Amino acid sequence: MDKTSLNILKNREDRKYSTREMVLRILWALLSPLFRFSPRPLFGWRRLILRLFGARIGEHVHIYSSAVIYMPWNLEVGRWSSIGEYAFVYNLGKVRIGDKVTISCRVHICAGSHDYTRSDMPLQKPSITICDQAWICTDAFIGPRVVVGEGAVVGARAVAIKDIPAWKVVAGNPARIVKERTLADCD
Repeated sequence: MDKTSLNILKNREDRKYSTREMVLRILWALLSPLFRFSPRPLFGWRRLILRLFGARIGEHVHIYSSAVIYMPWNLEVGRWSSIGEYAFVYNLGKVRIGDKVTISCRVHICAGSHDYTRSDMPLQKPSITICDQAWICTDAFIGPRVVVGEGAVVGARAVAIKDIPAWKVVAGNPARIVKERTLADCD
């Protein structure tokens, strides 16, 4: 094989999913309209559907019907968290979202990639962890293997391709620390 040529045939021939995953993907494709077309306030219904497909969803979680959850069985969401409208959770690998996390609208969480250093570009399924009390703002991208620390904020349209430290605010592409996050007391 020429070092300057991709081996797409080998990539397509490789088995990327187990039989169980293939069956679940087919069932999810057939039944996901029950999630997608549910009325906006039916958060409990959507939690139930996701749990039936193996997701671990905490109490009081709000996941909007326009959010795309690629593989529910690879999703964990803690208590009082939310996944906003049109968010895309591409969770080939595990995506763990802690308690009181806000995933804003149109966020892209990408727990899937390919090893571009190999000619057959095998599929990778790395995990992503978003710790308690983090906020992922509108249109942000969270890349494979990233850990967003407790209380961190990933600003609007930021691209997080490296871990984000706890209680930091990041912005830009690539995301860089712009300030500390502190919480004021609310009465």
